[in-house]
Amino acid sequence: MRWTYTPVPAAEIEVLSAGAGVSRVLAELLLRNGHREAEIAAKFLAPTLAGLSDPFLLRSLEAAATRLRAAIVRRDEIVVLGDYDVDGVSSTALLVSVLRCFGLQPRFIVPRRSEDGYGLSRSAIDRALEGGKPALFIALDCGTNSHEEVAYLVAQGIEVIVIDHHRSKERPFAQGLLINPHVEPDDTGADATWRNLCTVGLVFKLAHGLLKQLRAEEHPVALALKLRDYLDLVALGTVADLVPLLGENRILARHGLRILQETTRPGLRALMSVAGVKPANGINPVDISFRLGPRINASGRLADAALSVELLLSNDLEFCTETAQQLDAFNRERQDIERKITEEAERIIETQYADAPGIVLFSEDWHPGVVGIVAGRVSRKYNRPCIVLGNEGELGKGSGRSIDGLSLVEILGVCGAPLASWGGHPMAVGVSIEKTRLDAFRAHFAETVRIHAGGDIAQRELGLSAWLEAGQVTEQLMTELEALHPFGQGNPEPVFGVSGVVLRQPPEVFKVQHFRFHFENGRGRRLHGVAWKMADRIPPLGVKVDLAVQLTWNHFNNRKLLQLELVDWRPAEG
Repeated sequence: MRWTYTPVPAAEIEVLSAGAGVSRVLAELLLRNGHREAEIAAKFLAPTLAGLSDPFLLRSLEAAATRLRAAIVRRDEIVVLGDYDVDGVSSTALLVSVLRCFGLQPRFIVPRRSEDGYGLSRSAIDRALEGGKPALFIALDCGTNSHEEVAYLVAQGIEVIVIDHHRSKERPFAQGLLINPHVEPDDTGADATWRNLCTVGLVFKLAHGLLKQLRAEEHPVALALKLRDYLDLVALGTVADLVPLLGENRILARHGLRILQETTRPGLRALMSVAGVKPANGINPVDISFRLGPRINASGRLADAALSVELLLSNDLEFCTETAQQLDAFNRERQDIERKITEEAERIIETQYADAPGIVLFSEDWHPGVVGIVAGRVSRKYNRPCIVLGNEGELGKGSGRSIDGLSLVEILGVCGAPLASWGGHPMAVGVSIEKTRLDAFRAHFAETVRIHAGGDIAQRELGLSAWLEAGQVTEQLMTELEALHPFGQGNPEPVFGVSGVVLRQPPEVFKVQHFRFHFENGRGRRLHGVAWKMADRIPPLGVKVDLAVQLTWNHFNNRKLLQLELVDWRPAEG
């Protein structure tokens, strides 16, 4: 792994440090992320809900809010169809919850992977209409390219609203309302703070617009409803969907994580319990990405994601406990399947595609519902965009994941012609392709990645955010760093270089793969660290080494202790 570090001019650090009233370390991190003015930096460090823009700036949102207002007055029957990932599930739960507050009882449906495929398919629509034709059909987190399906609904006298954030180069459909900030963006909104909202963020904006209209009429429910109480659902989808945590996403995620920590939803409390998430220790994006999110996703991957929606909506404690345990069981099953596929995928890469800049994998034996997770794992391990496909009849179907700096949307925009379908965003896409076209697509994908990367990308780089002396690693620094939270896409967690560290005691290896270590900080204090899956690379004793670390809190025995998480190490330079 090659370490990289680009110094920030000391004069700029001093100016921002003084102007924003922050330490030089925090000033360097802010400057590195493009926050050069004290006022802008202050807003970034303390994002407020008041910073959310007028929801009616979004194309078609005011018309959609007006249609929902009419539905409330007329008591229209509504069907909500949401995608089966965390964004779709949380979007469905949010919209259904808000509409129920106004006396509506919308039916909801989630596509079944094995029966309906992805998104707004005819089979999912027909299943949704089995209970009767609604006056209004709302599709969430899918539908942007569903021209025929929307026309099918409209032809039956059903009005349609689609709320989606997946990018598309196709024309928007002619009938119905589409809320998607990536379709036909106008010049004024190209850099808008809401541009990169995922679907649950867009649904939140729609709910905000609806409340604005109803509060203007002094509707008693709208006046009493506190939309911030729904930010726990918004945080779930926003963090899980890998959208940039900047602009309005940052505002919603920052406040939503706090609401999630205090949530009274029985379903979320039950899910936290089985996932080992302790709200008292605070809720971080990793709790969603690696604990809550996979369990919500598991039902959609292996069964019916409607179960996850029901969990988020239910107030029945017994049902929530049983359902959370069921999702946990699904997740364990998913992990076993995923582990086997990952091992096979890695063997194929190392024997057949070791030098390929972009990788496309397929097996008749792989489950399409878990290959997206596998794609994420192998893309991180081999530092290359990867598409992993499972068997779906005549098609190979699955997901792609990318690495920083390479957009799958741009890459597939060049080489995606052989695909039967694809859609998504820069870091994650869903794709399907006829099996007979796999070889040609694989070669074109690899070549397109090579051209976009502009060179060899197999050599992984580790970008350092700042260099620290060991004596600078303190609780005070950690407290200051908390103002940068939440970390995620667009706001990566800083990796610090700590120079000239000497380990005097042998690290303690645990569970075969990991080790704990400690060293003196030069000011009479011992710093403790942990290294995950690095027991085969323990630094030597008694010699100076440079550490690349992230700083975390370790909650143990009701105590909060500063801990270094080792990312990499090398012999000290100089």
